[in-house]
Amino acid sequence: MNMKKFFKLTNVFLFISFTSVFAQTDNDDAVLLTIDNNKITKGEFVRIYKKNNSKETQIDNKSLNDYLELFINFKLKVLEAEKLGLDTSQSFKNELAGYRKQLAVPYLVDKDVDAQLLNEAYERKKIAIRASHILIKIPENPTPMDTLTAYNKAFDLYKKAITGEDFGKLAQENSEDETTKNLKGDISYFSVLSTVYQFENAAYNLKVGEISKPTRTSFGYHIIKLTDRKPNPGEVKVAHIMVLVPKDAKPEDVKKAEDKINEVYAKIQAGEDFSKLAIDYSDDKSSARKGGELPWFGIGRMVPEFEIASFDLKNQGDYSKPIRTAFGWHIIKKIESKPVGTFDEVKSDLQTRMAKDQRSQQSRKFLVEKLKREYNYKFNDKLLQKFYLVVDTSVFSDNWKAEKAVKLIKTLFTFGDSTYTQQQFAKYIENNRKKSKKIEKSSQSMVNQYINDLFDKYLEEKVITYEEARLAIKYPPFRYLMNEYHDGILLFDLTDKMVWSKAVKDTIGLTDFYEKNKNNYLWEKRADVTIFQYSNDKAKDETLKMIEKKNEKRLTNDDLVKLETKKDSSALKIIDNKLYQKGDNPAVDKIAFNADASLNKTFNTNSDKKQILVINKMLEPQIKTLFEAKGLVTADYQSFLEKNWISELRAKHTISINKEVLSTIK
Repeated sequence: MNMKKFFKLTNVFLFISFTSVFAQTDNDDAVLLTIDNNKITKGEFVRIYKKNNSKETQIDNKSLNDYLELFINFKLKVLEAEKLGLDTSQSFKNELAGYRKQLAVPYLVDKDVDAQLLNEAYERKKIAIRASHILIKIPENPTPMDTLTAYNKAFDLYKKAITGEDFGKLAQENSEDETTKNLKGDISYFSVLSTVYQFENAAYNLKVGEISKPTRTSFGYHIIKLTDRKPNPGEVKVAHIMVLVPKDAKPEDVKKAEDKINEVYAKIQAGEDFSKLAIDYSDDKSSARKGGELPWFGIGRMVPEFEIASFDLKNQGDYSKPIRTAFGWHIIKKIESKPVGTFDEVKSDLQTRMAKDQRSQQSRKFLVEKLKREYNYKFNDKLLQKFYLVVDTSVFSDNWKAEKAVKLIKTLFTFGDSTYTQQQFAKYIENNRKKSKKIEKSSQSMVNQYINDLFDKYLEEKVITYEEARLAIKYPPFRYLMNEYHDGILLFDLTDKMVWSKAVKDTIGLTDFYEKNKNNYLWEKRADVTIFQYSNDKAKDETLKMIEKKNEKRLTNDDLVKLETKKDSSALKIIDNKLYQKGDNPAVDKIAFNADASLNKTFNTNSDKKQILVINKMLEPQIKTLFEAKGLVTADYQSFLEKNWISELRAKHTISINKEVLSTIK
């Protein structure tokens, strides 16, 4: 399943989430809402309403009616998607089937699944990927509103990212991952089992440069951008000498640390023993006693600066220049490196780590035995032994046919309400036999064992297939979740077509909407400001005098710099020249945006920063261009399109609310 499509959902997606947690209420089967011939029960609506409101929330008529209107809009969109046949398209069926297969895993776990995940982990281990992300956190025990709010925020950021806004800037301004936000969301390189499985899955399924839709993990929603993909260099073993620089270190202590690491580096260059220097100078005491030696590590195990420097060392014994990390200064010496091992070499380690990962599951064999008891499995072993008489060694040479068992027609076993005959098993043998080049001399006892083994496999498949077909009946959470994905995919695809993509692609409609509503997109009153940086008080005083006579002598700001820097090129420079609105810059606010206009000035000084602020002119409020207001206009146009769409849908359908049933919801 393509996990990067995991959250292709709209704001009302969560209407159908997790509805299994609420007990049935009286008269749940009563019809509350009818849209054309489609009946929606009170029970369905109540489950959804309660999930999206806290237990403490009192149900009042206004909130109930408001929510019912939103619910009707949601149902109308899904019905429209079904009417248009979106649920019959092969792409929809394939996507939903993929989700179903993935969602069934917790219910249908066996060694095959474990093997599949193990192989997947190994294939991913051979690749290192680099990604950036934006995290929108969700509380540890989120309410539906927490989840919805986080999702909406994440989805809005996703839309900005895919429409061209700078991903790094979006991460800096919006990500709630404090570790990476100042790095523009960059989490550097990582490989398999370095992060939670949902994040890993989404990232590995991206192409370089591609951005994922919001992906849910235990931390919240992530928007992920894949920035690189390369062969995994394997693992490296290094030694290091570290000089600690605490986060709260004073400037003089920072300087001392730098001087110390440079002193050590000089000693290494002079030929002194690295191990002895590590013992004598390194602040990492746990490794210092071992000559600075660290355990083997691979991609994603160390801070990026340390990891990159370690893997950049080419030869055994090479050492790096001093590098800075969040912990301090390091000099790194390469001891040894090794590529990613073969599957057999890393299999044990992968299994150990997977046992602590979300991939871990119980054995399917255990599940099969449990289900056989639950569904009253009955088996006639004597009827299986009949196959010993009709299946011979030709089964190993791909020559055996089911017609050789044409007289075997009795019931072999029953399971639940299903019956499986000898003929069905015979067909299974024919379709699943495999020619084995390893069997040079086969015997009937080998054939009999092969039949037994093949029957065990056949039985397991039938048991799992039976159980899988019953998941929606047996497990309400699974049924509700599948309904969620069914409606969510339809909802996304149709809303994307009618609203989101249309707003982006329909440039004529967007321009027309802007022209009709451009008075809503105004710049507030702005100040055209130039900020000068001076180097000394003499330059400040001379510049201030020139500013006072600037208009009289018709001097430009560049003229001021030229005049003041004739003798000293560093005396004065322009560090900023742009338009400011109120609130953009506190220093500008003080001289340009006072409530009492008499307090405003044309210039002012900031002695602490050695700056002079000059107000060149004030601009009255004016309409933004479409380019300047593109993001806001697009969002409003999408809302406009959706509102009109909802109106059209409501006009097309007959909607009937059973007020009597509605009044019983408390």
